[in-house]
Amino acid sequence: MTPSDARILVIDDDATLRSAVRRILERAGYDVLEAGDGDAGLRLHQEQGADVVIVDIFMPERDGLELIRDLRATSPQAKIIAMSGGGRSGKIDLLKDAAVFGASRTLWKPFEMTELLAMVRELLQQDPAR
Repeated sequence: MTPSDARILVIDDDATLRSAVRRILERAGYDVLEAGDGDAGLRLHQEQGADVVIVDIFMPERDGLELIRDLRATSPQAKIIAMSGGGRSGKIDLLKDAAVFGASRTLWKPFEMTELLAMVRELLQQDPAR
């Protein structure tokens, strides 16, 4: 799948990060949708679909773990990148939980945009049944 054929949905309550991710993905040739919370993101995915969904873990309304679970229930083949900047130094690792809930890849914030782009490309090259 070429970038111009791929739609990426970015779901994060941090408007600055969401905008930065959108710009990078658009420069790489992707069609990008964005949502500021899990409920809006789930609605967008149901209405317009996406080839890759990038989800923050900590969000209002519906957090990233709930969203991943719900995306998996409605779209089992969804390719999901979970990202988080919290929970890393505590007793729980929420990105490990995200993987258990069904995230295809996980990413700690802050991250290099090249790392995110590489994950998106890798997921888009995978067989849809994976």
